[in-house]
Amino acid sequence: MKIVIFILSFIFITSCNTNKSATKPDSSQFYVGTYTTKDSKGIYKYELNSDGTFKSLGLKAVTENPSFITFSSNKENLIVANEIDVENSGAITSFSIENDTLIFKNTISSGGTNPCYVATNSDDYIITANYSSGTVGLHSIKEDGSLSDLLATQKHTGKGTTSRQESPHAHSAWFEPNSNTIISIDLGTNQLWFSKIDTISNTLQPIEPLVLDMAEGAGPRHLAFHPNSKWIYVLNELDNTVTRIEKSSNRAYTIEESISTLPSNYKKENTSADIHMSNDGLFLYTSNRGHNSIAIYKVNKTNGTLTFIAHESTHGKDPRNFSLSPSNDYIVVANQTSDNLVSFKRDKKTGALQYVDEINAPTPVCVLFE
Repeated sequence: MKIVIFILSFIFITSCNTNKSATKPDSSQFYVGTYTTKDSKGIYKYELNSDGTFKSLGLKAVTENPSFITFSSNKENLIVANEIDVENSGAITSFSIENDTLIFKNTISSGGTNPCYVATNSDDYIITANYSSGTVGLHSIKEDGSLSDLLATQKHTGKGTTSRQESPHAHSAWFEPNSNTIISIDLGTNQLWFSKIDTISNTLQPIEPLVLDMAEGAGPRHLAFHPNSKWIYVLNELDNTVTRIEKSSNRAYTIEESISTLPSNYKKENTSADIHMSNDGLFLYTSNRGHNSIAIYKVNKTNGTLTFIAHESTHGKDPRNFSLSPSNDYIVVANQTSDNLVSFKRDKKTGALQYVDEINAPTPVCVLFE
């Protein structure tokens, strides 16, 4: 009888522990891209513990201005946009990830100057947005993890209406989910550009619609896709708004609404920087440099409209980039000018953020979770 009671007690305790661990968010590690104009040496790594506190894992790679970073499709390589202008050429770099070490593979011309965004797709093609030259470069990842030579370049033309829009400035480029469409965002021309990869010729081919014009002076920068693949939310840096675009079944893109990222009474200088959607599609977040906040929005499940919820201070200056943790339980913000990373616990029911912890980081500008 004692043996039976012991077994039942053990099963009960094990079951309780299993249930408890199932609801507890796991710790996760992430890389941080930086500007190396001050104290930074390159790419750093940190751990976000299950309680939202940080642990520094140190410098992982010495490289110049790794302002944006992403993974190859198999996550065996880290692809880096080196935001530099050397003899009219920026660079992208590949590192292989071996255990906890980044091993340099090679560096290649980015197809323009001051590359500020890089993305990869499932076929390991790479697109790079080059801000100063207003170009998008195309590369691929070889079997050994090194980068191919530059395959093609898309050159943007035109200009907007503000002092920062006197020439093209490609600010990001995106592989649209469940599609072969590439959307390149140009702050300078004030447009979204559409193209696809011709895998036979390894070139970028324009497709209809060729461009989509944003509101005058908007200055589009980044975007977030809704999980339903119908709604696209574009963050506009210059007029500090989020614009919702609806995609129809016949690939028509229609601008539906725009909403401010700032309080109505805020009149000081601000530039919006980054935008992310929760993985359930219920909440949208944007960062404000100047107001130094994260703006939180509720997404209407029926029509995609946004309802502003709140602003949360980033506890630092100039939040250039932020990221949701893999579990979506936390958000980590990179405050560029105040040299710190800040973590917030996220309420999945309300979207609200609660400050948890912060840690020093040299000029952080990009957060990439494993």
